[in-house]
Amino acid sequence: MRIRDVSLLLAGVFSTFSVPAVSAAAEQSRHELGRQLYNYRCYYCHGYSGDAKTLATTYMTPQPRDFNATGLADLSRQRMVEVVTQGSPKTAMTSFTQYLSAEEIQVVVDFVRLEFMQNKRQNTRYHTLENGWPDHERYRPAYAFATGELALDSAPEQLSVAQRQGLQLFLKTCISCHDRARVMDEGPIWESRAISYPRNNFSYTNFDVMTSASVYADHDRIPQLGPLSASQKQGEQLFQDNCAFCHGADGTGKNWIGSFLDVHPRDLTDSGFMSRVDQTWLKTIIREGVDGTSMPAWKSVLDEAQLEALVNYISLAFYPVADGVVDVSRSQP
Repeated sequence: MRIRDVSLLLAGVFSTFSVPAVSAAAEQSRHELGRQLYNYRCYYCHGYSGDAKTLATTYMTPQPRDFNATGLADLSRQRMVEVVTQGSPKTAMTSFTQYLSAEEIQVVVDFVRLEFMQNKRQNTRYHTLENGWPDHERYRPAYAFATGELALDSAPEQLSVAQRQGLQLFLKTCISCHDRARVMDEGPIWESRAISYPRNNFSYTNFDVMTSASVYADHDRIPQLGPLSASQKQGEQLFQDNCAFCHGADGTGKNWIGSFLDVHPRDLTDSGFMSRVDQTWLKTIIREGVDGTSMPAWKSVLDEAQLEALVNYISLAFYPVADGVVDVSRSQP
């Protein structure tokens, strides 16, 4: 057999073991899967087009990464896979392993690198006819308020007639989804407040009748104190029947009603406050109530013996209240 014939024979043999190239159709299918994963899991912070121009971004420090402004050489694929897998400390970027498989993480990373970092594409637009938004251009006068170009609390005299009309359009039509993009005066810092009870924290995978039903249910558990005297038993009954509704069975005021009320009920376990009061003062507060709060006067409901029993129970269950005068400067309960 000639050398040329051997070469042709070997070439044919080895060709049967070669790895076939991934088809263009398969690559496109994988890319579109990445788009679906991104649009469902990532858009809220990074934006549909990867530019991080979202409402969520305005609340975050540091802000989510703008992939349009990030080159392939600026951020390696390996690092991106690590961040999606493990999260990024001191940022809003969390691990996505509970939502995405290892393969899906690689798919969405490759989508971001090709779609945004390399090709700088717009990706999916939300306000399309297919998504139920015919003629979205009619909302254009409101765009400046949705994007933050104009602040929602801009003085009317500083706005043109068209801008004032755009603001009204935004407030009537867009605000339910866009909330607000920018204001000049943030106003008071919001407090977290209870809005539902009892199953706001319910878990199908980690079910527990008390704790999984609600974060507030933890504070509706009566402390187990062991043997109580007659007076202490009376005080426990009085507290749980009358005071626990606002202060919680555990005295913290962190139950549902306590979290809902303004001003919040006093945390009777707070050593910073309770160490500065005495039993006489505490009885006076219970007897007379506190103006400007939901703390009523109990003087027409409880007699002195009951007040004494109630204070004794508070001192035992939540914090040992001193007998004598401890501090003359006291804040409201």
